[in-house]
Amino acid sequence: MKTYQGFSDRRVIDYFVRYAVTVFERYKDKVKYWLTFNEINFATMPKGNLNILGILDDRTEDHNHPFDDKTRRYQALHHVFLASARAVVEGHRIRPDFRIGCMLCHITMYPLTCSPDDMLEYQELDHFFNDFCGDVQVKGEYPYYMQYYFEKNQIELKMQEGDLELLKSGTVDFYSFSYYMTNCVTKRKEGVELTLGNLMGGAKNPYLKASDWGWQIDPQGLRFTLHKLYNRYHVPLMIVENGIGAVDELEDGKVHDPYRIAYLRDHIAQMRLAVESGVDLMGYTMWGPFDLISAGTGEMKKRYGFIYIDRENDGSGSLKRYKKDSFYWYQKVIASNGADLQ
Repeated sequence: MKTYQGFSDRRVIDYFVRYAVTVFERYKDKVKYWLTFNEINFATMPKGNLNILGILDDRTEDHNHPFDDKTRRYQALHHVFLASARAVVEGHRIRPDFRIGCMLCHITMYPLTCSPDDMLEYQELDHFFNDFCGDVQVKGEYPYYMQYYFEKNQIELKMQEGDLELLKSGTVDFYSFSYYMTNCVTKRKEGVELTLGNLMGGAKNPYLKASDWGWQIDPQGLRFTLHKLYNRYHVPLMIVENGIGAVDELEDGKVHDPYRIAYLRDHIAQMRLAVESGVDLMGYTMWGPFDLISAGTGEMKKRYGFIYIDRENDGSGSLKRYKKDSFYWYQKVIASNGADLQ
């Protein structure tokens, strides 16, 4: 990454495709569904997908470039789009029945008020963060609103002959995404209560409760998101991350987590309503089966899993595993294909 500065160097595309082809060939008889890049839209943010630029964390500075050189960042993202498209083409060549998808972190937003200013602010941010990467990977072209953004910010991407044709030929077969919470958007600068979220916070929604870490819990927002995405792209959808981080208490070898059961039950119920309305939802996986260190906060006490790991923030603990109440509840959900949510 340091030698080539990540995907800012076009040569890294070839290295990625060679890796993808190697994995496709190795597992072609075992794996049918693939994702090219995880939460690719974080690269639209200055501190998002730092690794696409070969920057390991926000303390690492390349002396030849400012930390957030927009041209460099979007050039790198363009190369990521090309690498994904080539991987799709190669995967389909290896096995035509492969199904290869994109993966985005979808942070669903609402305007905080019915002010036209808030509505326009919401629309712009939603396009920029949630829609842009999906439009390129599913539709195979740069959307008009990003062309305007590039011009306004004096960003000129270096494209080679055949790049745009490759994006068209390497579109994905399905759209997958992570969904944890929603937030609100407003143009107001004062008197606005803020909330936290998955890398991106926002204005607090007065109609929603929040997790221990301030992420607003919005099952109906998931149904809204599913309808929005299916209407926009008309390809199968898959939810590949969804869950709640919470402080769990281990007592006599047991963990009672009704809040996690309630969170998952309510979200799955909204998925069912979306499917009944015609949305093609091909699958769902929660985050994640085991407790692990939170990528967002670096804490062990922020637990997501069905299985408790005896480990504390200071590193103490036996690492012994304990099945939570939610483990047994989710067993019934799986066995009934989502019919039994009680």
